[in-house]
Amino acid sequence: MHESPPHHQPIAGPAPAHGQQPSFPALPAPAGWRYKPRRALWDNKAVRAGGLILLLALCGLVILALVREQTGTEGFLVGLGLAVLPVPLLVAAFRWMDRVEPKPWRNLIFAFAWGACAATLLAILANGYATKWLLSTVDAAQRADANTWGATFVAPVVEESAKAAAVLLLFLYRRRDFNGIVDGVVIAGITATGFAFTENILYLGNAFANDQSFGYSGLRSTTAATFFIRVLMSPFAHPLFTSMTGLGFGIAATLAPHRRVRRFLVPLAALLTAMVLHAVWNGSASLPAIGFLAVYSLFMVPVFGALTWLTIWSRQNELRTVRAHLPAYQAAGWLTPPEPIALSSMRARSLARDLARRTGGPTAARAVAEYISFATSLAFLRQRAHNGTAGPDFTSREQELLHHLWQRKHVAQPALAHAAGAVPRPFVPTQQPWPSHQPWGPPRRHH
Repeated sequence: MHESPPHHQPIAGPAPAHGQQPSFPALPAPAGWRYKPRRALWDNKAVRAGGLILLLALCGLVILALVREQTGTEGFLVGLGLAVLPVPLLVAAFRWMDRVEPKPWRNLIFAFAWGACAATLLAILANGYATKWLLSTVDAAQRADANTWGATFVAPVVEESAKAAAVLLLFLYRRRDFNGIVDGVVIAGITATGFAFTENILYLGNAFANDQSFGYSGLRSTTAATFFIRVLMSPFAHPLFTSMTGLGFGIAATLAPHRRVRRFLVPLAALLTAMVLHAVWNGSASLPAIGFLAVYSLFMVPVFGALTWLTIWSRQNELRTVRAHLPAYQAAGWLTPPEPIALSSMRARSLARDLARRTGGPTAARAVAEYISFATSLAFLRQRAHNGTAGPDFTSREQELLHHLWQRKHVAQPALAHAAGAVPRPFVPTQQPWPSHQPWGPPRRHH
C-alpha cells in the first residue's frame, strides 16, 4: 500500500546538477491533503477583473458626484487636499507591516479603491435611508437624537460590512496571497484607509462650507476642529475597526478546510467585534469632552496598542516560518546553507539587496528582491501544506516558485550568502530533515 510522505519531506525532489534544467517529478501530496476544487464565480479571470474595474469606476463617479453635491466645488477641493494628507502615512505603515511577504500592488489598489468608492457609496446610501426612516418613525421630541442613534447603531453595521466585502473577495479569489494574520490586517487596513479618505473629504468639505456660510476661519473654525479630530487625533480609527475583521480572516486562513464551522464563525466574530468598536467610537462622540477623551485614552488606545503588538509578533512569526520550512529545500539542494538564515532576517535581506545594487546595479537588486519574494512564498506554501490548508494547485505552484528561484540563483545566492554572515545564527536543535526511507536522499555533489 502506497503511503504519502510526511509533512516535513521536500516534495519537489532534489535539485538538478549544475548546468542542467530543473525537472519536477510528480510526487504524492503531503499526508492529510484533502481538497475539493472550488468553482469560481466567473471562469474567465479577465471578465472578473474587468467587471470589478467597471464596478469600482461607476461607484467612484457616483460617490464623486454625491460628495461634490453636498460640499460644493470649493469645499470638495479643500476636503480633498486635507483628507489626502494621512493616506501616505497609513499606506506606508501597512506596507511596513507587510515587509516579509509584500502583497501585490494590484491587491492593495483594489482594497483601497473598494473602500474609497464601493464601500463609501453603500454606506452613504444605507445610512441616509436609515436616518430618514428613524426621523419618520420617532416622536418629534426625539428627532434630535435620530442622527446619534444612526451613527451609533446603524453606521457601524453598514460600514464594517461594506469594508469587509473587500477582505472576503480577496480571501476567496486571491487565496494564494492570504497566509495569515498580517495579510488580513494589511488588506483590511488599506480598505479602511480608502474608506476614511472619502469620508474625510465629505466631513472636511462640509465643515469648510459651514465656515464659509458663518464667516469662521483660522483655528477656531469647524474645519480646523474636524481636521484635528479626524486627521491628527484618530487617523487609525477606521483601519483599527476593520483590522479586527482582517484579523478574523487571517486566522481563518490558517485553519484546515475541513474546519468549516470555525472558518465561518471566526471571521463573523471578528466582524462583530469591529462593529462594536466602531459603535463605541461613534457613541463617544455624543458624550461630553471628558467622556470622549476617556473612551479614547482608556479604550481605543489600548486596543490599538494590542493590535499593533499582535501584528508585529505575527510578522516575526512569519520570519520564523521562513526559517523553519526552507531548510527542507536546502537539504534537497535547491538552496545553499546560508539562505534560510539570511531569508529569515529583515536585516540580511536588506544587506543582500544593497550588495547586489552596488555590484550589479538596479537589475541585480531587483533579481535579489524577486528571489527573496519567491523563496518566502515557497516557505508559506510549504507551511500551508504542513497545516493541510494548501490549495489544489499546490504541486504546480511549488514547481513554479522553484523555477523562478533557479532562474535568479546566480545573482541572489552569493548576495544572500554574504549577508548571512552579518546575522547572528539562532540556535536550532539538530534534526534529520531527510527520513531514512527517502528514496532519493540528499543530492550528490557534482565536481
